Amino acid sequence: MKYETLMLSTLFAACLLVCTSVLGSMLVTQPANAHAVATTSSACTTISSCAAVRG
Repeated sequence: MKYETLMLSTLFAACLLVCTSVLGSMLVTQPANAHAVATTSSACTTISSCAAVRG
């Protein structure tokens, strides 16, 4: 019983560490080309204009 409890708490700690690192990396990183992303998102006002922008 003690072995299972130890494994479960270790798994919980590992999952928490992975989730925290992924969330942190999503909050910290910037897009490679922020200008292109801003241009594309502002140009897409309707579905047909998004299709035209993306080719």
